Amino acid sequence: AVVSTLSTGGLAVAKKLRQGLKADILEIQKEIPDFQPGLTVVQVGDRPDSNVYIGAKVKACEEIGIKGVHLKLPPTTTQEELIENIERLNEDPSVHGIILQVPLDCTTGIDEALCTNVLSPKKDVDGLTDVNAGRLSRGDLKNCFTPCTPTGCMVLIEEAGVDVKGKNVCVVGRSKIVGAPMHDLLLWAHGTVTTCHSRTPDLGYHIRQADVVVVAAGKKELVKGEWIKPGAVVIDCGINPEPDATKKSGVKLWGDVEYPVAKQIAGAITPVPGGVGPMTVALLMRNTVTSAKRVHGITGARSYSTAAFPNASHLGGTVRGFSTSAQLARTGLRLLQMLKK
Repeated sequence: AVVSTLSTGGLAVAKKLRQGLKADILEIQKEIPDFQPGLTVVQVGDRPDSNVYIGAKVKACEEIGIKGVHLKLPPTTTQEELIENIERLNEDPSVHGIILQVPLDCTTGIDEALCTNVLSPKKDVDGLTDVNAGRLSRGDLKNCFTPCTPTGCMVLIEEAGVDVKGKNVCVVGRSKIVGAPMHDLLLWAHGTVTTCHSRTPDLGYHIRQADVVVVAAGKKELVKGEWIKPGAVVIDCGINPEPDATKKSGVKLWGDVEYPVAKQIAGAITPVPGGVGPMTVALLMRNTVTSAKRVHGITGARSYSTAAFPNASHLGGTVRGFSTSAQLARTGLRLLQMLKK
């Protein structure tokens, strides 16, 4: 029963989450008519894949009741111009969430990490600034935004009826976007976490010990099905496209896990596509609504957290006390920029 839950879980859980957020917004608007969460996605250049991802985010905003804006800058945009645009959004009270879509498609050599850290942490709904990442690593989950993909994985694990407390957990991958924050979230949920990566010898050994496996390595079927511990929960974040003339799109997506074999052994496993992917956008919407609530001084659980996910304590977050640190970060970045000239 658990396998069937997760095999359709990404789409079903994301839908439930979105419906809860939409209900949340409508409920708040009864008391505060001008309540309007706002999300702006900043893009430099015209990468086709980025256009698709941004389109999905803006569409999700429209469905939920969030004002979604796509700010598209030309590939000739300079670093200074990009910083100016981000700082303007930081100061705009109608914008509650900001995303800098990466990779940047520019001809001017912009420092992506530097510009990401110009985002006000309280509007960094992707959870990628150093301030948010630092607070997550310290376990200060109530005062930071966490990256959407690993947070979505936590929701899926919970929906499978699994409490990671005391469980052996293996994370494959250590990227700043998925692997590293996934480790932190599982650790602060009291899992016993092992992080594996490209330099880990005998990957199969570590996976065989794990009650929960989260894979975000970016390599087709890296994790063999026979490595999975019987009954384990497997979350596959991989998206590896390959040409396939039999598909309408001309592309077949493969996960990082050998799904046909693993599904016969695992207690629960997510498919690719349709597993983790839908959760990423849904959690982005959730973070934006949370940011808007903070601006209006709204605290406590509403329809989203009480009806949709009653046990999702890791999804809380007020993101307090950021104004000073954000100002210091921007001042420091200005100095670094001057030194690089």
